[in-house]
Amino acid sequence: MALPITYNIRNVVLRWRATLATVLGVALVVAVYVLVQSLAVGLEKSSGNTGDPRNVMIVRKGATAESSSQVTRAQLRLIQYWPEIARDEAGRPLLSADVLVLINLPRHAGNGEANVLVRGISPVGIPLRPQVTLVSGRWFVPGKREVVVSRRLAARFANFEIGDSFSSGGRTLTVVGQMDGQRSAFDSEVWMDGDEARSIFDREFYSSLLVRATDDTARAALLERIEGDKRLPVRGLEETKYYAAQTMTAMPIKILGNLLATAMSIGAVFAAMNTMYASVASRTREIGTLRVLGFRRRTILLSIIIEGGFLALLGGAVGCLLSLPMHGYSTGTISFETFSETVFEFRITPWLAAQGLLFSVIVGVVGSLLPALRASRLPVIAALKSL
Repeated sequence: MALPITYNIRNVVLRWRATLATVLGVALVVAVYVLVQSLAVGLEKSSGNTGDPRNVMIVRKGATAESSSQVTRAQLRLIQYWPEIARDEAGRPLLSADVLVLINLPRHAGNGEANVLVRGISPVGIPLRPQVTLVSGRWFVPGKREVVVSRRLAARFANFEIGDSFSSGGRTLTVVGQMDGQRSAFDSEVWMDGDEARSIFDREFYSSLLVRATDDTARAALLERIEGDKRLPVRGLEETKYYAAQTMTAMPIKILGNLLATAMSIGAVFAAMNTMYASVASRTREIGTLRVLGFRRRTILLSIIIEGGFLALLGGAVGCLLSLPMHGYSTGTISFETFSETVFEFRITPWLAAQGLLFSVIVGVVGSLLPALRASRLPVIAALKSL
């Protein structure tokens, strides 16, 4: 015969002080777990939200990222005439030869300095990235020392407002516009003319080539041609797949989140255990009466575990609610791919909230196991005689 769930709910309500302490303890653990994991989710979504499926990224073989890649001008001249590459109305190939450069700039309010990623692009590089839109000012003019900055970077670095200027590479660059990358990796970049970037920063090569194929069949043929051409020590992959793979920065945050969750969950387990021990001790006679009424040991064991799990689930729900105000909050960290400032948002997804709730239930069940075993093993006569 099973004990009704209402019995556990009534116990939780009657012992509200102990219930509140346990719920708040578990809630804080779950909130920290969800928030740290949401950082990793935000970084992954930033990379996964970048690129156009019609585009192909070309980098040097062996390079793990654009920042460590080199594509020569001779290779560019050879690739740009391939028939698989689409062309615009003027007959120019839809190809952008990009240069990536790291520069060190001051943050707002004198809060130190950080690396910023500057991307030099060809004129056609802007339409190749339709998810990037100009939100204020204008686009840079090729051949001039002008830049367009991400509006999210502008909120974090000094001299990034329209009309401001900053020095790098011994030259002064003027901000003429701000762009929005729609929560993509482009939100962490500064754009300028590619040839001007090569000149200012003394680069004899490009970092990558971004091309658009005429159609899906041509894209597959282009990838096969890049792989099979022995003259070109380069590799090609779809732009979306390239950025989706750039998630190395999220891994340390995930590991940190799991370590924090493990450490804090130990305290939460002891808190739940203490609450359930106190609950068992205060209703010893009640448990003895249940035994006399015919309830088996395993029924009482299961009932106490359910009660502990229910308490922890309440704490998990509160913890998820506590973390929700941070959803969408913009922050930044260093990218382990480019060693530059990466801007992203806390992303609390339904799956992450479900993980937090499951984590809380596990804490509650583990913390209730020993008190439940003690309750189920209480001698009936001794329990009935207890005061």
